[in-house]
Amino acid sequence: MLPSQRHLFDIPREVAYLNAAAWSPLPLAVQEAGRAGVARKGRPWDLDPGLGAFQHERCRAAAAALIGAAAEDVALISSVSYGVATAGKIFAPPAGTRVLVLQDDHSSPVLEWMARAASQGFTVDAVQRPADGDWTAAVAEAIARPGAPVSLASISNVHWSDGGVIDLLRIAPLLRAKGAALLVDATHGAGVMPIDVKAIDPDFLIFPTYKWVLGPYGRAFLYVARRRQDGVPLEQTPFGRKSVSSERVPYFADLDYAPTARRFDMGERDHFIGLDMAATGMEMMAGWGQAAIAERCAMLTGLLEERLAAAGALLPRRSLRAPHILCVSFRGGMPAGLADQLARLGAYAAPRLGRLRISPHVYNDEEDVERFVASFAQVVRQAA
Repeated sequence: MLPSQRHLFDIPREVAYLNAAAWSPLPLAVQEAGRAGVARKGRPWDLDPGLGAFQHERCRAAAAALIGAAAEDVALISSVSYGVATAGKIFAPPAGTRVLVLQDDHSSPVLEWMARAASQGFTVDAVQRPADGDWTAAVAEAIARPGAPVSLASISNVHWSDGGVIDLLRIAPLLRAKGAALLVDATHGAGVMPIDVKAIDPDFLIFPTYKWVLGPYGRAFLYVARRRQDGVPLEQTPFGRKSVSSERVPYFADLDYAPTARRFDMGERDHFIGLDMAATGMEMMAGWGQAAIAERCAMLTGLLEERLAAAGALLPRRSLRAPHILCVSFRGGMPAGLADQLARLGAYAAPRLGRLRISPHVYNDEEDVERFVASFAQVVRQAA
């Protein structure tokens, strides 16, 4: 099993940080990449003219490797919501159809379609939270429901608030059989869960770096299936065209859009600081390997299950949740201020829609679990 990688992070021993699903700490190497980037911006006359292109492609390749994609099918963007807005410009759900989302899913894969629905004549159909926790079955039932046809499912592969998993290998063929498109918010999946866009074949898949793949805010990636790459980008940029260059005459030499997903790169993609930070974090993830990371996280959430159940926590079925996320429910509701009280004891998790979301990563170990459980038991006893 992959051993704890705590030594690669700046985490005091007395801190049990089990909150990667909110934001991860930056590895020391990623911090150093950021400092080097700041220094470059401080002395721009020293910049290598080829640095930007190198950074773009290094970062693009690192992101592609985590999802089984070709680098040319990945665009450099700023956020998941940016990626969904781009998808909304490329793909317009036909009037009279349904766009499936998950009840209480994160806002990013939902709000774009809610904003477009009235003017474009489609409806947004929220798959209700299943009582048994089986999101995959609930989505499958929604796809099969008679009535208005499904044109798009815009869904996370892991529900952000409860850790429930959606089996994309089961859902994607059901959508294709209906002629529907698939957009995946892989925020809580990329790098930690097995994702292969060649097998899933989504139309769009998006993930940021600031959570599980150990990078900064403001860096994210959009996979665009080749059948969707002839769309118009969200922003009009020179590098999104075949030949617009400040170094040649004429300036606007060829305004046809550039081929591949590179045409969808965000404006101001030359982010000397964030690109190297993002690439460094993703390369570390790839070096450990998705399966090894998942195995370590599953071991930690398994230990948490055993000990928290003894402290009175209500827990989901293991087979229906992500290996790296454990969401605790409470009889009578979550005690007020639980997360804040845990933080005062050096134990960190996040309150999410009435649950306590606990999310370990490679920097956690068994001592963190024991510290967290002891803190949890103390706070719950005091609340009772």
